[in-house]
Amino acid sequence: MATWLLSECGLKPLQPLFPRPRTGAISCNNPSKIRFSNTNSGLGDLNSKKRSFLQCCGVKDRSWELRVGAPLRVGTIEGEIINGVEEKLPEFDPGAPPPFKLADIRAAIPNHCWVKDPWKSMSYVVRDVAVVLGLAAAAAYLNHWLVWPLYWAAQGTMFWGLFVLGHDCGHGSFSNNPKLNSVVGHLLHSSILVPYHGWRISHRTHHQNHGHVENDESWHPLPEKIYKSLETATSILRFTVPFPMLAYPFYLWNRSPGKTGSHFHPDSDLFVPNERKYVITSTICWTAMAALLVGLGFVMGPIQLLKLYVVPYWIFVMWLDLVTYLHHHGHEDKLPWYRGQEWSYLRGGLTTLDRDYGWINNIHHDIGTHVIHHLFPQIPHYHLIEATEAAKPVLGKYYREPKKSSPIPFHLIGDLIRSMKKDHFVSDIGDVVYYQTDPNISGSSTSK
Repeated sequence: MATWLLSECGLKPLQPLFPRPRTGAISCNNPSKIRFSNTNSGLGDLNSKKRSFLQCCGVKDRSWELRVGAPLRVGTIEGEIINGVEEKLPEFDPGAPPPFKLADIRAAIPNHCWVKDPWKSMSYVVRDVAVVLGLAAAAAYLNHWLVWPLYWAAQGTMFWGLFVLGHDCGHGSFSNNPKLNSVVGHLLHSSILVPYHGWRISHRTHHQNHGHVENDESWHPLPEKIYKSLETATSILRFTVPFPMLAYPFYLWNRSPGKTGSHFHPDSDLFVPNERKYVITSTICWTAMAALLVGLGFVMGPIQLLKLYVVPYWIFVMWLDLVTYLHHHGHEDKLPWYRGQEWSYLRGGLTTLDRDYGWINNIHHDIGTHVIHHLFPQIPHYHLIEATEAAKPVLGKYYREPKKSSPIPFHLIGDLIRSMKKDHFVSDIGDVVYYQTDPNISGSSTSK
């Protein structure tokens, strides 16, 4: 191509990368004309060769094909041939600004993916509530030691499914009716001891600041200065499995290290003054549910309440912490976090991860398709898979295909443990930073 450009401009062509073949050529008496070798027969069809032969013999109306310098070797998709040497293209940098805009991703998603169907959303609520009640009734009726562990695992997972539906209400992806979203969200979240509005508002903050070191709300990295100020007990609880998977109730009361406030207190710095009434409403609903559980404890006995509700609740907490952590941590390659001018809504969202949960995908309403959910939380969960497939060509390498899961996603436990051993803090300086490792926790001799 370069040879052609130079020749078209009247300049001397570049030296060809390979010697010109001398056999099997079509030639004429004029030695200055170009010869055509059979070894290059793939460069044009028979008609183009005829045109070239006529032009070579002096026929006017010469065309540019004669002056094309086509190499006999071409670059591969990984690199290109320069002076006979293959040079690799620059490696993909996940912290570099993407070559597309948020509007480009939006335009690739079909219009119907944005449509919210309240009847369809309610059908999932009815399904999940029926399964929860059925599991509780069956476990109480059978009341056998072989049944209870199975019940705890199944019911805890169903509690997590209820949470995701309430989470959709909080985003407004459940329906276009704010009152319906609020009523359903309060019923679902209060039933599993989550303050609906308090959590909804803080989760909105998370989405608006995802990928920002200081401003993100949940599972954000600790700057080195804060990390080194942690008490030993706090450090162990935060980075030693399974303790981090039990953190959610404590986060609701006291947030993360380096932040203050409570999801239950209307004057917390999580909220602005005009949100006080919402927070008070949710705290009242949470208190009513807690009082109901205490009453049930007196009616059925604390042991039965423990088996029917308390143990599944803690299984749900573990699901919530596992999923929310792994959607922002644990990838094979280090992913960036941002500060200052380097952060943007799009760049922060592109550091989130999709995860495959096997059979659990349907139970927790495809929340594992997390990248598109983070960028466009108004898309209903039942359109997330289709929207993600449509967006992949735009996202390119900024989308990281999740590992295929077996029916039960045991592989994610390994991802969690590896991340907890190496993802500890980020530098106090710099606007594009990556997790660093504390060798005292990882057991290595040097920080990575």
